[in-house]
Amino acid sequence: MGALFRSEEMNLCQIFLQSEASYACVSELGELGLVQFKDLNPDVNAFQRKFVNEIMRCDEMERKLRYIEKEMKKDEMKIPDTIENPKAPAPKEMIDLEATFEKIESELREVNTNAEALRRNFLELSELREVLKKTQVFFAEHGGHHSMIDDVQMALVHEDTGITSTTVQLGFVAGVVPREKIPVFERMMWFACRGNVFLRYEDIDQVMKDPVTGDEIFKSVFIVFYQGEQLKARVRKICEGFKAVLYPCPENSQERFEMSNGVSTRLEDLRTVLYQTEEHRRRVLASAQKEIRLWVIKVKKIKAIYHTLNLCNFDLSHNSLIAECWCPVMALEDVQMALRHGTELSGSTVPSILHRMNTKETPPTYFRTNKFTAVFQSIIHAYGVAEYQEVNPAPYTVISFPFLFAVMFGDVGHGFIMFLFGLWMIAYEKKFLAQKSDNEVWNIFFGGRYIIAMMGLFSVYTGLIYNEVFAKSVNIFGSSWIPNYDEAALEANTDLTLDPLTMFDNVTGPYPLGLDPIWLSSLNKITFTNSFKMKMSVTIGISQMILGVLLGLVNHVYFRKPLNIFCQFIPELLFLLCLFGYLVALIFYKWVSYTNHCTQCAPSLLIHFINMFLVKYQHANDGYQNASYSCETADPDITGCTSQTTFYPNQMIIQLCLVVVALLCVPTMLFIKPFVLRHRHNSMLKKVEGRRAGLTAVSQSALIHNEELDEQSRRHLLEDNVNETPITVRSSEVKLSINGDGGEHNHAEMEDQSADDVKLEEFDFSEIFIGQAIHTIEYCLGCISHTASYLRLWALSLAHSQLSEVLWGMLFRFSLKMNIPYGGSVIIFVVFSVFAVLTVGVLLLMEGLSAFLHTLRLHWVEFQSKFYHGSGYNFDAFSFKNLQNADLDE
Repeated sequence: MGALFRSEEMNLCQIFLQSEASYACVSELGELGLVQFKDLNPDVNAFQRKFVNEIMRCDEMERKLRYIEKEMKKDEMKIPDTIENPKAPAPKEMIDLEATFEKIESELREVNTNAEALRRNFLELSELREVLKKTQVFFAEHGGHHSMIDDVQMALVHEDTGITSTTVQLGFVAGVVPREKIPVFERMMWFACRGNVFLRYEDIDQVMKDPVTGDEIFKSVFIVFYQGEQLKARVRKICEGFKAVLYPCPENSQERFEMSNGVSTRLEDLRTVLYQTEEHRRRVLASAQKEIRLWVIKVKKIKAIYHTLNLCNFDLSHNSLIAECWCPVMALEDVQMALRHGTELSGSTVPSILHRMNTKETPPTYFRTNKFTAVFQSIIHAYGVAEYQEVNPAPYTVISFPFLFAVMFGDVGHGFIMFLFGLWMIAYEKKFLAQKSDNEVWNIFFGGRYIIAMMGLFSVYTGLIYNEVFAKSVNIFGSSWIPNYDEAALEANTDLTLDPLTMFDNVTGPYPLGLDPIWLSSLNKITFTNSFKMKMSVTIGISQMILGVLLGLVNHVYFRKPLNIFCQFIPELLFLLCLFGYLVALIFYKWVSYTNHCTQCAPSLLIHFINMFLVKYQHANDGYQNASYSCETADPDITGCTSQTTFYPNQMIIQLCLVVVALLCVPTMLFIKPFVLRHRHNSMLKKVEGRRAGLTAVSQSALIHNEELDEQSRRHLLEDNVNETPITVRSSEVKLSINGDGGEHNHAEMEDQSADDVKLEEFDFSEIFIGQAIHTIEYCLGCISHTASYLRLWALSLAHSQLSEVLWGMLFRFSLKMNIPYGGSVIIFVVFSVFAVLTVGVLLLMEGLSAFLHTLRLHWVEFQSKFYHGSGYNFDAFSFKNLQNADLDE
C-alpha cells in the first residue's frame, strides 16, 4: 500500500557500457523492466544513428515473418501461444535467423508460384473440358454441325440486291465468359453483327476457383455461329473485349470425344501434382508454425535492444556507450546485478558502471500495481498522471468508487447479478486471456472485471440498506409499523399512508437493518426515501470533499510548503467546515433530536441554511426564545414553532460566527500568500545586492593593495568586476503556480549560496496574484457546486428504484394476476423472458453505465480537484514483458 499511496522514489542514473557488453547488458535490463532510457541524441536523424543497419535487418526479418504468418492464416493455421519467454539472441545469431527466414520465404514463394501456375493450367483444362462437353451435347441434339444450318434457319441477305441467298457452311467459335456478363455479351453480339450470328450458352455447374485469390468464380460456356471472315473477326474482337476465353473445338464429333478424354487424363495428373504441391506447402508451414511465436519474440527483442542502444552516446576514445536512465531507487541493486550478469554473458573483462546523478529534472511517476489495483490506477491516469511523489487517489478509489456507484445502484438482485458476472470473468481470466478476443466491448468489460465484481458486491450491501430486491422488499426481522398487521389487512388498505404519530411502535424500535419493508406499500414512500437519500448524499459528498482537503495537507507537509498549510489548507478547511460541515451537523442533530412525536416542530434544514446567509431568523413566542425546551412537551400553538423557527439555543450567534469565519477565509486565501512571496523575493534581492557590493569592494581593495599581482592577473580581476557575476534563482523557487504551489522552502537554501552561483530573475507579482485569485474563486464556488453535484447520488438512486418498480409492476406482476388455466404458465414464461431481457439491458447495462460515468465524474472533479494536480508523466520502462503476446503489426 505504501508504494500505491505515493509514487516510487526515482533516480537519474548514468550507465557506462563497453561496446562488446552493451548488447547483453541492455538485454538483461529489458528482461528486468525497471529502467527508462533517455534519448541522448534528440537532434540526430533516425537514419544517421549507429545501429540503423541492424534495425533495418530486423525490419526485413519482420517482413518475412509477416509473410509466413499471412500464408498460415490463408490456410487457416492457428499460431500457437507459448508460455516460453526466450532470451534475446546474441548478435551473431541474427545471421542464422536471417538464413532460416530467407529459406522458408523463398521456398514458400517458389511453391506458391508453381501452385499458381498449376491451378491456372487446371482452370484452363477444366474450362476446355466443359466447352467440349457442352458443345458435344449441343451438336448431338441437332444431329451434327451440317444439319444445324436448317434448324437455325439463318438466311443471309445480299447487301445490294436484298435477295435471299442460299444456305452455306457456317463457322463457329466456343469458349467461356463470366456468368454475370452473359446478358450484355449477347446484346452486344446481336447489335454488332446485325443479327447475322447465332449464340447459344449454358451455365457451368462446376464451381471454379481463381488461381491467384482462390475466390469462387462462375462462368458459362458459349458457342457462336457465323458466316464469313468479316463476322469471324468481329466476333473474336467482341469476345476479347468481354475477356471471354476461346478454346479450340473440333468440328468432328470423334475428334471432340478424343480430345475430351485427353483433357480428362491431363486433369487427373494435374490434380495429383496439385495435391502433392499443397502437401509440401503445408509441411513447410507446419514446421514454421511451431517456432514462429518464438521467432517473433526474438526479433522484437533484438529490434528493441538496438533501438535502445541508438539512444546512447558513443565514446570513441574509450570504445564505450554512455546511457542515461530513470530507475526506481528500490531497484538499483537489481539493475546493478543485471549489468553484472550481462557483462559476464558477453565475456567482457571491463565491468559496466552505474553512476547515480543529481538532477533538477522532474522524474517520471511510477506506481507498483497488481492486476487488482491496476484497473483503479488506470481510472486515475485517465484524468492525469500524478506528479512525482504526489498523493495517489487510487487507494481511496478502491473503496470509494464502488461504494458511490452502489449508492446510485442499490438493489440486491441487480448487484448480485453484476457480482456473479464479474466473478465469472475472474474465475476464467486465464482462459479469456489466452483467447485474445478482438471484440472491443468484451475487452472493456473483461479489463474491468475486478471493479465490476466490487461494484456488484457493494450494490448488494446498499440494496440491503434500501431493502430492495428487484423492486421488492424483504421482511426478515418484522415491521415496526402497524403492529400485528397481516397480509389480508395490508391488501385491504390499498391507500396506506404511514404516520409516525399513530402507526409506529416505539417498543419494538426501528428495523434492525435498512428500511422497514412496510414502506414499499405506503403512498408516502417517495417522500420518506427522498428525504433520507438526499441527506445521505450530502453527508457522503461533504465527507469525501473533506478527505480531499486533508490529503492536500499531506502533500504540503511532504513537499515542505508551510506557507501553503497556513494560507491555503487551513482557510480551505475552515470554509468547508463552517458552511457545509455545519449542514452535516444539522442533519445529524435533527435525526437525533426529533423523534416521531415531534414532527410539527421539525426544522427545514434547507430554509435554515439559506437564512444563515441572509441573517434572517424566526424566533418562538415570548418566554420561549433561546429556551432549551423539550420537543416532546412543547405545544406548537403556544410556542409558535414552525419549520423556520430556531431550534437550539444561541443558534443565531453560532451561525453568524460561522458565516463570518467562512468569509474571512476568502481574503486569507487570496491576499496573504502572494504578498508573503513578494516580501521574500524583495528580501532575497536585497541580500544578493549586498553580497554583490561587498564582493566588488573586496576585489577592488585587493587589486589596489596587492603589489605582488602581475599585470595579467590584474587585468582579469578588473574584467571580473566590470562584468558582474550573475545571480541565479530558479523561477519555481519564487513564482507561484495557479494551484498555489510555491517554492518557499527553497529560500533558506538560496541564502546559503554565494553570489557567484545565483542569478535573480524578474518576479511577476501580477501573475502570482491572478493565479491565486483563480484558485480561490474556483475553490469557493466549487464547494457550493460540488456539494450540489453530490445530489446525483440521490437522483440516480431514485431513478433506478422507480425504473425497477415500473418494470416489475407494469410487466411481471401483471402476468402473475392473470387467472388463465394451463396457458398462464406459458404467458408467465414469455413475460419473464421479456422481463429478464429488459432487466439486463436497461437496468444493468444502461443504468449501470450511467451510474459508472457519474461516479467517475464525482471522483475526477469533486474529489481529486481538492488535492490532485495530475500533471506528471508516466514511467515508461524498457521492458520485454509485453512482447510475449505481441503481434508483428504492433
